[in-house]
Amino acid sequence: MEHTKDPKVVSVNISTKKGTIKTPVDKIDVKIDHGIVGDAHAGNWHRQISLLAIESLNKMKEKIPSLKPGDFAENIMTEGISLHTLPVGTLITVGETELEVTQIGKECHKGCEIRTITGECIMPTEGIFAIVKKEGEIFPGDPIRVIAND
Repeated sequence: MEHTKDPKVVSVNISTKKGTIKTPVDKIDVKIDHGIVGDAHAGNWHRQISLLAIESLNKMKEKIPSLKPGDFAENIMTEGISLHTLPVGTLITVGETELEVTQIGKECHKGCEIRTITGECIMPTEGIFAIVKKEGEIFPGDPIRVIAND
């Protein structure tokens, strides 16, 4: 899948507990060494923010038509960018913020609400994780741009 000319944020989502689906919100506030204010995954570690492409969600919708943004516990749902092809170390701007890709995919843990609901999860192969390099607010509709990768 190629990047389209106008990659953008489709939805921003948070949850207060880990391993649960996230709820779409009007905006998220991201901080350096922290991640998203008010999100369970925030902290000074390498998986502050999770991103997933709506294109990945749409593939799963063939099996589970009711899926919606946040159901795979992603913080930012994107459109028009092939996230899982971005190498670790890639810098992307999301609205006024800047994020650095730190991990591609993840191992699912046991007792995950998402896997129970969906039967399988796409985060292990198609989700990515990032840390905050430049603080700010992220809104649905914000443009996404790849600015550099090592």
